[in-house]
Amino acid sequence: MKINKVDVIWNYAATFLKIAASTLLLPFMLRLLSPETVGIWSVFVTINSLVLLFDFGFNPSFTRSITYILIGMQKLQAKGFSYIDANEMMEVDYGLLKAVLKAMQWFYLRISIIFFLLLSTFGTFYIYTLLKNYHSSHIEVYVAWGLLCIINTFNLSSIYYDSLLQGKGLVKKSKQIIIISQAVYLLTAAILIIAGKGLIAIVAAQGTSVVIVRWLSHRLFFTKDIKDKMDKAEAHSKDDIFKAIYPNAVKIGLTTLGTFMVQRSAIIIGSLYLTLQEIASYGISMQIIALIAGMASIYTATYHPKIVSLRVQGDRRSIKNIYTRGLFIFIATYIIAGACMVLIGNPVLHFIGSKTELLMPSMLFLALLLSLEQTNFLIAGNILATKNEVPFFKSSLISGAAIILGLIISFHFFNSGIACMLVVPIIIDIAYQAWKWPKELAEDLK
Repeated sequence: MKINKVDVIWNYAATFLKIAASTLLLPFMLRLLSPETVGIWSVFVTINSLVLLFDFGFNPSFTRSITYILIGMQKLQAKGFSYIDANEMMEVDYGLLKAVLKAMQWFYLRISIIFFLLLSTFGTFYIYTLLKNYHSSHIEVYVAWGLLCIINTFNLSSIYYDSLLQGKGLVKKSKQIIIISQAVYLLTAAILIIAGKGLIAIVAAQGTSVVIVRWLSHRLFFTKDIKDKMDKAEAHSKDDIFKAIYPNAVKIGLTTLGTFMVQRSAIIIGSLYLTLQEIASYGISMQIIALIAGMASIYTATYHPKIVSLRVQGDRRSIKNIYTRGLFIFIATYIIAGACMVLIGNPVLHFIGSKTELLMPSMLFLALLLSLEQTNFLIAGNILATKNEVPFFKSSLISGAAIILGLIISFHFFNSGIACMLVVPIIIDIAYQAWKWPKELAEDLK
């Protein structure tokens, strides 16, 4: 599988646009929308991440399976894998590929229906609760929310295209698709926000972006050659695919649930105790920090399909080289970008006429520290998972539950505000996950 510096460059560009899309809209949002509306959008951004939660770990498992098949593996295993000689040419089993595709389509159709029902009922009640103290148009929020439910449902039902492209190692072309879709998103959203469409503008632009990504992804993966070979192949049993993928997928799903609780529960719980203006400052700050985290981890993420291939070939030395180079870029990015954010973040917002500010410098420092430790152990965990084993799912769930409990206690009994949204996760992460998985990876790579 060939992945090189060109792929890394395209990934930087695409990830910057994908993660920064909302950030690049901030000059328009912060100048033209009220802090309350920005607070609602921060909640919407968190709800968008529920798509990954409902995927329940199947996407990375499907991605690894696609990679295994396309490098010549003839059978998927529930744990571990059969090593392949890097110098030996192996034929692709298109019947196995066809079975994985059917399994993905079957799974995501059903899970997206459940997702829509939960969003349209419990999610709508949650939005209703938030709007009790909201002074702008409630109708606008409900229309935007309805669109968001439909868009996220479609996104989840077709998310398997991500597995197909990543599993095939089409890094550069897949990132070019993201750049095109995000450019359309930014342009559409900016025009509609200026036209006074508010939240509806942002959500509608997001929907346009998702449709473009899925259409272009289909054209990119399903070439005439692959379609002809899959048409001629007899599909393997879909049940056998699930038997091989299910054990680790569930573990990754539980890990994703834990990660969601670790990273996203603060804003969901905090929005019930704090004002929307405070949530707006927290949400905007964490959006920018998410951009820093994404840029810091791009190098390693780009090479992830390559790492899977190297793992199957038993080449730990090359994996170690990729990881150590990625770690240097990771730390340097956090130091440089984090310092810029703390020193000039609010002056820049004042310059563009923003009605919403970032958190105070001490809180920004804590937020950056929290993001750094979480991103670091997630990178290590993802590389460990290329062994087709998931050792960290229990600790992720325990940490997530502990953070939720800690946040509820802090808000309910101590009224500690935004500080507890940062301090509680930092303490719980440092207690175990922040050091455990980087240490495990260091030992694995010797």
